[in-house]
Amino acid sequence: MKTHPGVPALLVSCTLTLLTGCGMTDDHEPDVVTSVERRTSSDVADEAERVSSEIYDLIGIKGKASDTGPGVTDCGRKDPERYFKVFHKWSFVPASGEQLGGVMERLKAELPGRGWKVVEYGPDTSRNENLNLTADNDARKFSVNIVHRAKSAPPKLSLMVVSGCYQVPDGQEVERF
Repeated sequence: MKTHPGVPALLVSCTLTLLTGCGMTDDHEPDVVTSVERRTSSDVADEAERVSSEIYDLIGIKGKASDTGPGVTDCGRKDPERYFKVFHKWSFVPASGEQLGGVMERLKAELPGRGWKVVEYGPDTSRNENLNLTADNDARKFSVNIVHRAKSAPPKLSLMVVSGCYQVPDGQEVERF
């Protein structure tokens, strides 16, 4: 398989952007921890599933979503025993690939009305030129990246929902799952 030099760099960049929360943390200085909301990783994982469910509803076509659960990751250079982010990676395969036509444009139009700010939209640099949409919801402290893989067999949407950075309440531990 022939790859373009920019593809690995783009993938690393997108992954890092999603895992760092698209600027939703208060970590402007590398070693300074400012006010971070305290929640358990289970609570944030439940919220990630609700966010994913709302996006699933916005897709608005018949199909099947993968049955994956959220996971927990570190929060940059912050203490991994106290700080965490939650991610929920899943995919959506429509009943018919043609049904995905126009879905990304509709999501781009509808997400802002639901508190999301679209921060990136357009084809990636891969050979397939997959259409990417990245949006942040600062009020809910979540970001989503949606990739329309039109040339996959079968065509599908790949989604990654990532929370902002949280701190566990005093006396509790970060649950890893």
